[in-house]
Amino acid sequence: MSETGLYTYPDLVILCGEPRFDDEQRDTLLNPTLIVEVLSPITEAYARGDKFNQYRWLESLQEYLLIAQDRRRLELFSRQPDGRWILSQINGEDAEVSLASIGCRLALGDVYDRVEFEEQATA
Repeated sequence: MSETGLYTYPDLVILCGEPRFDDEQRDTLLNPTLIVEVLSPITEAYARGDKFNQYRWLESLQEYLLIAQDRRRLELFSRQPDGRWILSQINGEDAEVSLASIGCRLALGDVYDRVEFEEQATA
């Protein structure tokens, strides 16, 4: 059971080691290493706020990656040894994000391959 008593389901979870589940249904993972959320206009505030607040209670969680849906932008929250979370924003065609928790580098070009963005009106 989560520390807050609420359950959420992320878009992607990566686990290092043996999975631990809340019950026999095996639908609530207790020890994720990396959680990824794809942001939409409807879910963005929740993913950044209440949802991330719940995830921070998971001792195993090392990184929380947010993927923007409306532009090429990733935001990576990384847990520090003292428990603080540091935000890194990744922008640009040739940019990469280093996911230290799983020993992986992820290129923005790969994340947004074949994605076409609508032109945004500017004032």
